[in-house]
Amino acid sequence: GMIFLYLQYMEYHEAYVEFGLTLHAGVYGSTFFMLTGFHGFHVAMGMTMLLIQWLRSVRGGHFTADDHFGFEASSWYWHFVDVVWVMLFLFVYIL
Repeated sequence: GMIFLYLQYMEYHEAYVEFGLTLHAGVYGSTFFMLTGFHGFHVAMGMTMLLIQWLRSVRGGHFTADDHFGFEASSWYWHFVDVVWVMLFLFVYIL
């Protein structure tokens, strides 16, 4: 997640500095930044959720074999964000 966000930052920097792509550069610029930025926000939220679950497991032993819904929900969320990225990559970068 951290590597993804760093690469997204580098991509935004290159798009702005070298190509002049901004939110006000037309439909492509606003759509590009909205889609990828919204996804980046969800990656950051997923990282936060997984960090909290890790801290809960290390510090408090909050999870058992039968009671681990917090981790399971965070894991499902993270995989959903992965699937969304595949679709975004297809529509933003390939098509």
